[in-house]
Amino acid sequence: MKVAVVGLGVLGASVARSLAVAGASVTVLERSEPLAGTSGTTFAWVNSHGKNPLPYHQLNVAGMHEHAVLARSVSGQPAWYHRTGNLEWAGDEEGAERLARSVAQLRDRDYPVQWLTPGAARELVPDLRVPPGVRYVAYYPTEGYVLPPLLVARLWGEARDAGAELLCPAHVVAVTERGDGVRLALADGGEVRADAVVLAAGRWSDAVASSAGHRVPLADPDVAGSATVGFLGWTTPVAARLDRVLTTPNLNVRPDGGGRLVVQGLDLDADADPARPPTPDGEHARTLLTRLAALIDGTDGARLTSLRVGQRALPADGLPVCGFLGERHRVYALVSHSGITLGPLLGRLAAQEILREEPSDLLADFRPQRWDGVDPAELPALRPARLAGQQ
Repeated sequence: MKVAVVGLGVLGASVARSLAVAGASVTVLERSEPLAGTSGTTFAWVNSHGKNPLPYHQLNVAGMHEHAVLARSVSGQPAWYHRTGNLEWAGDEEGAERLARSVAQLRDRDYPVQWLTPGAARELVPDLRVPPGVRYVAYYPTEGYVLPPLLVARLWGEARDAGAELLCPAHVVAVTERGDGVRLALADGGEVRADAVVLAAGRWSDAVASSAGHRVPLADPDVAGSATVGFLGWTTPVAARLDRVLTTPNLNVRPDGGGRLVVQGLDLDADADPARPPTPDGEHARTLLTRLAALIDGTDGARLTSLRVGQRALPADGLPVCGFLGERHRVYALVSHSGITLGPLLGRLAAQEILREEPSDLLADFRPQRWDGVDPAELPALRPARLAGQQ
């Protein structure tokens, strides 16, 4: 079976790998470069933390397990997955009550979480500065983070080993379903023919789907201060001991290899605007660095090498879109805000559905058919993540 995959981010690389390893002839079409979309500007936190409703939580738990299995399957490759846990606390009484409710819900779902004292938290992160008023810290031991370039290298490398080919740059401008398959028209006048196509083009997926007469309703990725946009900063190497994720009231932090850190202040995202890229030495950068120095010893004097506005591929109801568009089973859509957590799992499940026609129960609540008869414009706007643990 010949399958075309549009997009070489985490989802595209994952489904290409699973398809190729299963014996399909795979061609990936990337319009600019790997990781050019959301996969290159993501906090990359692997979790099922505040993921509701329950089927979405369960899907993310399965995604976490898939990462662990994939990480164990091959040795001698760069460590892209770090299951080192996450620490979180609240900044005021209202936040403490909200965190307690979240922890209680996760415990009811048998999700690993425990309360630590600030002293115990500092045993895990020796350079951590917990504010004086914090009495308890929530610890999620099975969470972690991914280094996206290394994950894509692993997935795409194995896809390539199994015979997958990459066309890059290859800008897909239209998809046409035919009786014997699909035709992908390219901006340069070329074309690719296949038996089926997987749309893993992130925030561009709806535009490609529309050319085939389908829709993948997405929240607008260009609206300043909305749920789809947010700042991410990358620091210079720092002499700080941090090997896990921190989600705190003022700052989210994770390692990024080589002593560098990724920092995020969710409240600052209200100012994020793709049309106005920030500078790594501007007001928001200075705020992030001040918060970092207050949170972790050894980060005084750090600078940001990059401060970007990430644009999330966010379906209009906030939940993943996974499945065939239309009745011909020629065009398969794969779009999710939780692309890092879900990537390896969704790639495997999508390949099974395409090649074996075996529908996955895990994906039953996330089919594109839920949009039938629904006007996305009538849905309430998605609420931006502004508080710790909401990412």
